[in-house]
Amino acid sequence: MTFIARPTTSPEERRARGAEALRTAEATRGYLLPYHRMLCAHDAPLMEAYDRYYHELTLLERSFTYFEREVVWLVLLVAAREAYGDHHMPRAEEAGLTRAQIQDCMAVAGAAEALPAMEFSKAWSRWVDADEIGSRYGRIVEVARGSLPAAVVEIALITAHAARHSRAGMRLHLQRAFAMGATAAKIAEGLSYVMLACGGPALVNACNVWDELAREGSCPAPWHVD
Repeated sequence: MTFIARPTTSPEERRARGAEALRTAEATRGYLLPYHRMLCAHDAPLMEAYDRYYHELTLLERSFTYFEREVVWLVLLVAAREAYGDHHMPRAEEAGLTRAQIQDCMAVAGAAEALPAMEFSKAWSRWVDADEIGSRYGRIVEVARGSLPAAVVEIALITAHAARHSRAGMRLHLQRAFAMGATAAKIAEGLSYVMLACGGPALVNACNVWDELAREGSCPAPWHVD
């Protein structure tokens, strides 16, 4: 791998570029986080590149409506235990979510947590029926989603299970989402948020689970299947 050297700049140029990167970051988001300040102070070019990535990932219209995007984000943030995601609350209100629907998102994230425990109980197959487990979990999700649209809740649950590295949850909700008419583009958008909230390894794992399910013929593929 080639190690690429950067052009040499003076301390004054670096400070000026860092200050400008900081102003841009705040204008883009409406807030600043500690790592924004750190990067602007020590590596303004990296912050500038990150700002472009953030703009493409979370601000530009892609496949979701604004409403759908914020539903997925709220569920994912709870699943990821991301305490610094509270700026999505006013964004959710701006996107048209009511206070009740914001609470629904919290409940959906909580419902996702039930599945790993229920999957574990299948080890006691003498007393626990696998089909009954699936049925009961489905009822938990249905109650939790309240007035939220079913298809976007399924996508949100895919991302929640991806955040928790829950293979069974991802497989279940991928199939349910596609059955409800969700598109691969929307699911891919939802999963792309996992990289920001949970890091690259979580997204690698999620893509592998989706690819595996597609190769079994159980859902459309995340990319072309060879």
